[in-house]
Amino acid sequence: MKKINPQIDISWKKLLMNEFEKEYFLNLKDFLLQEKSKYEIYPHSSKIFSAFNNCSFDKVKIVIIGQDPYHGVGQANGMCFSVNKGISLPPSLKNIFKEINNDLQVQMGDNGDLTNWAKQGVLLLNSILTVRKGQASSHKNKGWEKFIDEVINIISDKKNGIIFLLWGNFAQEKEKLIDKEKHYILKSAHPSPFSAHKGFFGNKHFSKANEILQKQGKEIINWKI
Repeated sequence: MKKINPQIDISWKKLLMNEFEKEYFLNLKDFLLQEKSKYEIYPHSSKIFSAFNNCSFDKVKIVIIGQDPYHGVGQANGMCFSVNKGISLPPSLKNIFKEINNDLQVQMGDNGDLTNWAKQGVLLLNSILTVRKGQASSHKNKGWEKFIDEVINIISDKKNGIIFLLWGNFAQEKEKLIDKEKHYILKSAHPSPFSAHKGFFGNKHFSKANEILQKQGKEIINWKI
């Protein structure tokens, strides 16, 4: 059998090793090797599991679910909505920063690298972890969605009191995987310019999440970047 040894934090590796050895994941790995031989793939292979490497399983307090990585040059860094430092803020991230400013009166800068959130326990989880340069959703239905669904199942099953921020229809499809008796779900429109005015602006998810953390006796998130 082909073996796989992903560059992922040990706390996650222990929980997901069975998944890495399943046929669909081995097929996904073969697909990615073929893609890399022909195209430029984002993020860099060392960054594919950044969401997990910057937020170990034990640290997770909040889960934000995105779709697939940014497909522009230098943008994707392995965490949903996040871009590398020095890269212009994409429209959805601009709107996220606007809502933080409105909600918490925190002035956000132009650094879109959200590693600081991840280090505090915010799992920035895309549903698809790779993409071909310049082609959105080009790695859709290749196996990543199945893998990420299992990640959500594990969090729901093995943890308590996690806050899931589900922005837009795509993220809200994951609600069925979450045990609502044990966890908190905050839903709104997506921060994209096409939908932010339909309920993302004014959702106050950042202050609400911190209120829930406080009630649980957990340290709140400093959302300022």
